[in-house]
Amino acid sequence: MKYDYVKTRREDVAAIKPAQVPIARFFIRWATRLQVAVFRATKGRLMNTFIGGYPVCVVTTRGAKTAKIRRIALIHLPHGENKLLVASQGGMPNNPFWYHNIIAHPSIEIMVDGVEKTYTARRVSDEEKAALWPHLLSLYPDFDEYQARTDRNIPVFSCEPIA
Repeated sequence: MKYDYVKTRREDVAAIKPAQVPIARFFIRWATRLQVAVFRATKGRLMNTFIGGYPVCVVTTRGAKTAKIRRIALIHLPHGENKLLVASQGGMPNNPFWYHNIIAHPSIEIMVDGVEKTYTARRVSDEEKAALWPHLLSLYPDFDEYQARTDRNIPVFSCEPIA
């Protein structure tokens, strides 16, 4: 699928081979668990960036099927008072598990700089995503490559703080 706002061409991006997906998911799962544990224990003082120095936030959701607490480290994407979440998973063919959790339970918590706040997440429309794309790329340029790599329309959520 082609999106006019995505400047990276698919032929310029390395594909994720189907055999690599389980290995990548395994690595992501364990690296994320470690990062979340250290980030939360130190209130964001340690393990607060991803490779490349991009700032991290920890998002707390409820499991779509189990309603159990789930936490994931994601790139911190501020947008005014709101936060943006991008379910890119590096351009893998399927949405990450947390996408389904947020669809089922849009009330989430986001921890930034040791402070946790409650937000309501809403998936943005395709038109909103196109308008937000330059801002997203200013915070994390690899999103363009991820969208070029996959056929799925990578979901973007806008999270509004609950007063």
